[in-house]
Amino acid sequence: MDVSESASVSSGIAERYATAVFEIVKENNKLQKLETNLDDLSAALKESADLRDLLSSPVYSREAQSTAITAIAEKMGLMPALKNVLGLMAAKRRLFVVPQMVARLRDMLAEEKGEVTADVTTAIALTDAQAAQLADTLKSKVGKDVKINTTVDESLIGGLVVKVGSKMIDTSIRSKLNSLQNAMKEVG
Repeated sequence: MDVSESASVSSGIAERYATAVFEIVKENNKLQKLETNLDDLSAALKESADLRDLLSSPVYSREAQSTAITAIAEKMGLMPALKNVLGLMAAKRRLFVVPQMVARLRDMLAEEKGEVTADVTTAIALTDAQAAQLADTLKSKVGKDVKINTTVDESLIGGLVVKVGSKMIDTSIRSKLNSLQNAMKEVG
């Protein structure tokens, strides 16, 4: 089994759980609450190495994973549909796909709202005004509302890298310096 097969299996599992949660939540008109819960869960995954370990480590038993993830979901105030699916995933030893499920649920929410997500990497953090201006500019280009996920990478030196769907715009100084370096290698 090669790596691409296991990635495909993981994304298929995540897709099924995400679809089930999304359909239940949509039927109950709780999409806004789901979005808030996903933000909270994403923040927890990003900040807690212990939580990431709980999701991916085979050392924990099914019961330990189930008890822990249920307690975490309860403490976070996650909606019943999300809490139940996390418990089910623990019982089936599928917690390792939680990050992919969260990403897929975000995509489904964006699609439902007619939005696209732009992943923006900058050398310094964007101000709210800059982020709003960038969102407006991108909206005029893609024709949909744009939600921006920003990350800071100081190695860019300046400028930004924007990914919307399969398109990428790289205006970073690092990229321009690399291009210049390549051009100079060709000449000399």
